[in-house]
Amino acid sequence: MNRLDTIELEDKDTLERELDNLRTILSAVYAYPDSFSLQHVDIFGRSYPLAGALGGDHLIFVDFARRYDLDRRIAAAAAAGRHATAARLEENRHRVGVLVADVSGHSMTDALLAAMLHQAFLVGVLYELEHHGEVTAALFDVLNTRFYKSSSVAKYVTMIYGEITEHGRFRFISAGHPRPLVYSAKYRCFVEIDRSRLIAVHPIGLFPTEDDIDRAVAEPPAAESPRSRVNEVKLMAPGDVLLLTTDGAWDQADGELIARLEPVMRDVAHRSAREIVDALHHELVRERPAEDDLTLVVIRRT
Repeated sequence: MNRLDTIELEDKDTLERELDNLRTILSAVYAYPDSFSLQHVDIFGRSYPLAGALGGDHLIFVDFARRYDLDRRIAAAAAAGRHATAARLEENRHRVGVLVADVSGHSMTDALLAAMLHQAFLVGVLYELEHHGEVTAALFDVLNTRFYKSSSVAKYVTMIYGEITEHGRFRFISAGHPRPLVYSAKYRCFVEIDRSRLIAVHPIGLFPTEDDIDRAVAEPPAAESPRSRVNEVKLMAPGDVLLLTTDGAWDQADGELIARLEPVMRDVAHRSAREIVDALHHELVRERPAEDDLTLVVIRRT
């Protein structure tokens, strides 16, 4: 072995150690809770990266009652005379947030951009609770402009964030993301959601949010993204299932996701959310291996 070969092996070893370090750092970011505090709602989600353990899909659960000390936050708001904020904080006891994001591309290193979103989002949630008592649409307008200014034009993130309550109400914001799907236990099929409840804005980081207060100190953008719009759907009956995906699921089904998954849902809709996710994923990769990162989240009214 000559000296050049030795240098190349050392470079490969160094690169592999760096990648191992990246996997270790990001592994905690990709951890999901095993259970949630809500009654009458069963939730489970999983990302299936294309390139090993990491990828461009990302999933965050926000179980407000377990992640934050709501008692102290409510008491502090009330002591400061901010009673409306205290009331909104109280409502967080009965809802769980879920964020599903998909970075353009499916390389392992795209996980870095997903991790940036992870930390920025959770810091933003802290400020939202402090100032508003709840997560508002304004957080996503700020995230959008921040990512526009800090990431490459070639990279953007589609995202959906929603909060499910114990009564089955799901309020959400979509940034260029695939629409949620609702399976009716009564009718044994996916049901149409009114298009007026599926308003989405541009993907995160593609254009700055309109009327950005700092726009005068930056170059004029080619376009602007409208401010985020809150949509709402309701799981009316026990057994109804809300399904969130990334576009990897639609691509895997050649765009016919509903037709592909509906027969499976008829067989498994009565099972746990975890079992439903496993069954849907098995169906999607049954005929051929996945060709993109893929994420599935099931929210089932029990």
